[in-house]
Amino acid sequence: MSADMKNNKKEMIRQKLIEQQGEAKVVRKIVLLITLVAIVLALALGGGGYLYVKSALKPVDPSSKETKNVVIPIGSSVTGIANELEKSGVIKDARVFKYYVKFKNESGFMAGEYKMNPAMTIPDIIKSLKTGKVVQPEKFRVTVPEGKQLTEIAEIISKATGENQENVFATLNNRDYINKLMEKYPDLLTKDILGENVKYPLEGYLYPATYPIYKDKPTVDELVTMMLNKTQSVLAQYSESSTEKNMSPHQLLTMASLIEEEATEQVDRHKISSVFYNRIDAGMPLQTDPTVLYAQGKHKERVLYEDLEVDSPYNTYKHPGLPPGPIANAGKMSIEAALNPEKTDFYYFLAAKDGKVYFSKTLQEHNKLKAQHITNNN
Repeated sequence: MSADMKNNKKEMIRQKLIEQQGEAKVVRKIVLLITLVAIVLALALGGGGYLYVKSALKPVDPSSKETKNVVIPIGSSVTGIANELEKSGVIKDARVFKYYVKFKNESGFMAGEYKMNPAMTIPDIIKSLKTGKVVQPEKFRVTVPEGKQLTEIAEIISKATGENQENVFATLNNRDYINKLMEKYPDLLTKDILGENVKYPLEGYLYPATYPIYKDKPTVDELVTMMLNKTQSVLAQYSESSTEKNMSPHQLLTMASLIEEEATEQVDRHKISSVFYNRIDAGMPLQTDPTVLYAQGKHKERVLYEDLEVDSPYNTYKHPGLPPGPIANAGKMSIEAALNPEKTDFYYFLAAKDGKVYFSKTLQEHNKLKAQHITNNN
C-alpha cells in the first residue's frame, strides 16, 4: 500500500472519530437537557404542591367575623366531617384536612351543630370538634360497658332508639346490612366476620364507651355507626403494633375479648395475655371458661365439668387456638394487653372469689391453688 493511501485511510479514521465525538456531545447535551427539564418540573410540581398544602392549612379568611353553622351528623366519618367543613366554608380543602387529621392521629370527634368561623385554624377546629362545643344541647347519653355481648348491646340500643329489642338484634345480624357496613369499613369489617363458625358478625366490634346523643330518637344505624367509628379510631392507634405482630383486626379483637372476659379490676391483663400466648405457642388449648359459656349462650358464676363438653367451635377446651371470633367487646386495656403480653413462663391462672387472680407455671401448682381457693371454699 502506497504512503498516500495510508495517509488517506488515517485521515478517514480521524474524521470518523471526530464525528462520533461530536455525536456523543450532542447526545450528552440532549440527556442533560431532559434531566434538567425533569428536575425543574419536579421542583415546580413539588414546590407547588407544598405551597398549596401550606395554604390549605391556613384559615380561610383570617379577618372574618362571620359565624358559620356547621352540622355534623351522628356517625360521621372523618371524610364526611371534612366535606361538611369545606361545604360550610370553614376549611379550604377537605382532602388536606382529612390527611392532616390522619397524620396527627386525631379522633373522638363529636356530632352536633357547631358555630364556627372562617378565621379559625385547623387545630382550633379539631379542638372544637373533640370537646363538643355545640349549639345543639346534648339530649342524653348511651353507655356501652366493657365486656358486653351483642345480645346485651342490642338491649342498650333498643332502649335508646325505642325499637323492639328482637328487631334490633335481627338488624345487627341481617346479612344485607352487614354487607353495607363491610363496604363502609373495609379495613375493619373484613371477610373474617362472615366466617363459617362465627356466631354473630358484629360481636366484639361495637366499642364500649359513652356516646352523647343530640336527638330524641337516634336510629339503630346511627348508633352502630358511632360505635364502629370509635372502634376504627381506637384500632388505628395500634396499627403499627398490629402489623408487627401480624394480627388482623379480627384476631386482635378476639384475643382482647378473652382477656376482657377473664380480667378483674385487680388483675394485670398483660399477665393473662401472656398465659394465652404461652399456651398457643406450646400447642395447648386455651381452656378459658367464658368461651364455653358463650357457646351455650349463658351467664353463670361457675362453670361445671358438664359445661366443658359443649359441642361448639367456641369451646376452647376442645378446640386449640383462638375461637372463631370475639365473645364480647373489649376496652383499651384489653386491646393493649392483647398486643403487649408480659414475658412470663405462666401457663395457668385462677380467678378466686376474692377477685384476685393467681398464676402458676405447672398443672400441679394450679391444682394446689384451685384446692386452696376454690374447692375448699365451697
